[in-house]
Amino acid sequence: MKRFVSICLSLLFVCGLTACSGSQGESGSQDLQEQVQTGTENPSSGVGHEETEVQSDSETDIVGFHLEAPTPGTEQVIYLWEEGKMPAPRTYSESADYFDPPDFRPSMEYYPANPEVPVKGAVMLCAGGAFMFRGNQGDTYPTAEKLTELGYQCFVVQYRLRPYTQEEGALDLARAVRYVRYYAEEYGIDEKDIAVVGYSAGGILCGEQVLNWKGTTSPTLLDENYVPDSLDSVSADAAAIGHIYSFYGRLSVGSTDVEKFRSSSLPPTFYAYGTEDPFYRQFMANADAVREAGVSVEEHCYDGQPHGFGAGNADSNWVPEFDRWLTDIYENN
Repeated sequence: MKRFVSICLSLLFVCGLTACSGSQGESGSQDLQEQVQTGTENPSSGVGHEETEVQSDSETDIVGFHLEAPTPGTEQVIYLWEEGKMPAPRTYSESADYFDPPDFRPSMEYYPANPEVPVKGAVMLCAGGAFMFRGNQGDTYPTAEKLTELGYQCFVVQYRLRPYTQEEGALDLARAVRYVRYYAEEYGIDEKDIAVVGYSAGGILCGEQVLNWKGTTSPTLLDENYVPDSLDSVSADAAAIGHIYSFYGRLSVGSTDVEKFRSSSLPPTFYAYGTEDPFYRQFMANADAVREAGVSVEEHCYDGQPHGFGAGNADSNWVPEFDRWLTDIYENN
């Protein structure tokens, strides 16, 4: 049965054409996940309602931003753009068979680090799903449970899907990184210690972000009508990227463009994949090209493992290896 599910996930990753639907699934934070699905807030959940308004800079004529203030130590849903100010919006029919409704607002869910261990840094998590759905139940939620116990502030990014492209989704991830960096002191982390991790299509999204939407690259490159705010002046750089059965490239096609990788100043890159994944050879070729470009690469290949093992199992236990690797990066940042 598990092999059947893995094959189905792999087929979705390959074609990216069949409309899909699904639920977020259950976790220990069901109320928080329901808030994202419904766009509502539950006063009893501990989610803060206080908002922070950053005033405009009169010298540069950049407007301030007005988003939820962080609630360190308490789970929270944070919308990434003020209502009506999201760049590159699209209009589509409510009858269209898309995973998200037309009024979907990109957001992220904050899961606090275990208060009994030292905080190491932040990790942004992006689920897979062929850009047609977000498979948080198998990917991000169980990983967040493991990483928070190890001392990481975790943020599950609910990025845009079809009819949007990976570019708009990467804008959402970049915005999430900027928010966490802006409030690094409140989250108890060094502002440099932010990593992005993605599974399958979510990893492709992370690659798109660190390649093309890093630093202070403006959303105006995609939407000339977008009005930048002061948060856009905060760097979206990541200290590290994790490709969990994923690669730099586009849906189903990994890149081997060594010169592009070399010129992009990529952060250290972590790979975890299995030999029974239909993209097994593409993962290897992608990692080899990134390594040839002079990027620090940590690569873990799990024998007999298929596509879609999420947070890992006894035969693909990548989280402890990732923790060791990322801890070293943060300590030497």
